[in-house]
Amino acid sequence: MNGSLPRPPSIDVLKGQAKRLRATLGSSNTPITHSKSLELLAHQYGYKDWNTLHAAAGNGRPTCPVSLSDKVQGHYLGQPFKGEVVGVQALTSPDRFRVTLQFDEPIDVVTFGSFSNLRRRVSHIIDSAGKTAEKTSDGRPHMQLAI
Repeated sequence: MNGSLPRPPSIDVLKGQAKRLRATLGSSNTPITHSKSLELLAHQYGYKDWNTLHAAAGNGRPTCPVSLSDKVQGHYLGQPFKGEVVGVQALTSPDRFRVTLQFDEPIDVVTFGSFSNLRRRVSHIIDSAGKTAEKTSDGRPHMQLAI
């Protein structure tokens, strides 16, 4: 996940950190408001404001392990790949995300030697660990992102 911020802790943990920050600054004669402590905390995590950090942390709902334009690698139908995320969609079922990947090099999805079928772009539903629920006949996920 190049260029993306690390996943922040839960909202409750963040609010506790903001409360301790406010108390610490207040005890050293630098009183700040609670909202100011939330904003400072957001900046520490690399977000522009509290609302953005709050959205990134969510309310305990799993987040997608990749973001749009991330460079990724992993295995697709048992073959290694490198590519770019060109589409991400959160689904209504918990811990499921539809991702569309554009491979750097086409992947032959046929294992039979007489013919081939090259794929350059695929869409799959993955979980927060970056793997599909669907498996090949040997038990491996159709897609597994290296996270």
